[in-house]
Amino acid sequence: MSPILALANQKGGVGKTTTAINLGAAVAALEQRVLLVDCDPQGNASRGLGIRIAGRPHLYHALTDQASVESVVQSTGFPHFDIIPSDRDLVGAEVEFVGESGWESRLKHLLAPLKERYAAILLDCPPSLGHLTVLALTASDGVLVPLQCEYFALEGISELVSTIGRVQSNLNPELSIFGVVLTMYDDRTNLSRDVAEEARRHFGSKVFSAVIPRNIRLAEAPSHAMPILQYDIKSRGAEAYLALGREFLERLA
Repeated sequence: MSPILALANQKGGVGKTTTAINLGAAVAALEQRVLLVDCDPQGNASRGLGIRIAGRPHLYHALTDQASVESVVQSTGFPHFDIIPSDRDLVGAEVEFVGESGWESRLKHLLAPLKERYAAILLDCPPSLGHLTVLALTASDGVLVPLQCEYFALEGISELVSTIGRVQSNLNPELSIFGVVLTMYDDRTNLSRDVAEEARRHFGSKVFSAVIPRNIRLAEAPSHAMPILQYDIKSRGAEAYLALGREFLERLA
């Protein structure tokens, strides 16, 4: 059974969606099937992979019982890599679920039939700790935290850790941090090195050895609706995500 892992960080701009897309593509490139679920109403993961919803059902419709989960799974066009896309309609789910008994487990029940098909299921969460993130954390076996190598990054993680603890206590006792991915690392600066060292002191072996650098090709790839492995496989960003993919699969094993 594949693990379901939520990529979560309430701070925006930390490389969360970039990691969701490119880790998924790296795992797929290593010939393991992977599913990315876009849980963010902004739909950046969907657009970053060139998914055109155009009237097709997506995550909102599956969560609200207007479509089956099988009907909302789409191929990304990258071998072994599928996605459940979303768009701004997903905001409506937060309103519709308020006061409904057991709403927190809707995504968990929705994804259960898919777990045998994939090596991993990745949930790209919104940059907030609202209902949709709680929905994703309740469905998950673990949390993958992208941590930007900048000032205040570690302080921002404390709020996420607190939310994980509340979900663990009330909704999902098995939830824990699966790993921490250092992103936007600049080896020319003392700041990046200091943040990386502090993260390793705080989280220990949960911090992946593979580090994602600041890389212009990584920033360009979403505008071309491609993962970095399609856009520029020789770039530092592509090499870093392939290394992360290998390490990720080793941890799963």
